[in-house]
Amino acid sequence: MPATTLDLRETPPPERHSKIHDSFEALSSGETLRIINDHEPKPLFYEMQAEVEAFDAANYQCEQDGPQKFVADLPKQ
Repeated sequence: MPATTLDLRETPPPERHSKIHDSFEALSSGETLRIINDHEPKPLFYEMQAEVEAFDAANYQCEQDGPQKFVADLPKQ
């Protein structure tokens, strides 16, 4: 079960990554941030993998749940 869920579909794109990073940083080790987005967040995955040491890339999951609904889990080590 995710510790925090962010539905970003109504958030302006320039504000999304900072909101995600702030929320992820607030998590405790072992918790997961779930984001709901209007497109596949693959660039975010690569950004997190390269820049955020606590991001558990091996356990990242993303599923499409509709034409413009992607649900991604970003676990924290």
